[in-house]
Amino acid sequence: MSIILMLLPALAWGILPLAVSKINGKPINQIFGTAVGTLIVSIVVLLIMRPSISIGTFLLAALAGGFWIIGQLGQYNAYREIGVSQTMPISTGLQLIGTSLIGVFLFGEWVSTNAKIFGFLGIILLIIGVFLTAKKDQKSSSTNNQTRTLVMLILTTIGFLVYNSIPKAMTSSGLAIFFPESVGMVIAVLLYIIFTRQPKILKEKSSWQSLLAGFIFSIASVTYILSVRDNGVNSAFVVSQLSVVISTIGGMVFLRETKSRHELQLTIFGLVLIVIGVVVTTLF
Repeated sequence: MSIILMLLPALAWGILPLAVSKINGKPINQIFGTAVGTLIVSIVVLLIMRPSISIGTFLLAALAGGFWIIGQLGQYNAYREIGVSQTMPISTGLQLIGTSLIGVFLFGEWVSTNAKIFGFLGIILLIIGVFLTAKKDQKSSSTNNQTRTLVMLILTTIGFLVYNSIPKAMTSSGLAIFFPESVGMVIAVLLYIIFTRQPKILKEKSSWQSLLAGFIFSIASVTYILSVRDNGVNSAFVVSQLSVVISTIGGMVFLRETKSRHELQLTIFGLVLIVIGVVVTTLF
């Protein structure tokens, strides 16, 4: 059972971008459905687990969920602009680099000299991996579009970094904060809909079809929390990052995203470096 729990987060997070891309609709439809779907599952988890949580922790967790919307909306926009197979390695690499640096400078991780050496070596591998997966063969209008999308991904990744960092300052378990995080997600999405004046998306079919994305995300999140409990943080985290391999290859195979032979070689090599970088920063 522990092995299944270890593999499910990677599988679910890997499938999530493919499922979202298969649903016809704009990123706003997709993010709305994802948030509401996550809220539905979190209510079920709340009723079953009945975790205790303070008001302060609830508010912090909700804030984290709101920032997650920023990061995920950036990803969904990128799927549309440059494809899943290019977005996921870049986004994942940026998150890993940022989370590692925050861990070191804010939370005092990598205490020993060896940890610092291997940690920064891992970050270098991640940076090279991201660079290789983002590399295009020639200058074109699509390359200019890619540059704009990369800038957008870098800025919205801040949302993921805040989302990942806030729980580190809490003592409550992951399952305890799952519900308030999902509440924050839904509030953030509704505010975004109000400020961008897009209330019509609440009636659009693709918004409710995107509930599937929320269910998939919830499966990944809940099983990851359970995997951490049964297998430890390091093992659970490293295996979960294989999701980037699943989504990248899935984008090329199932979504028919095309790459030149040279770009494909760079993408595969970049993925290998990202996975090695994850292992180095986590296990050493």
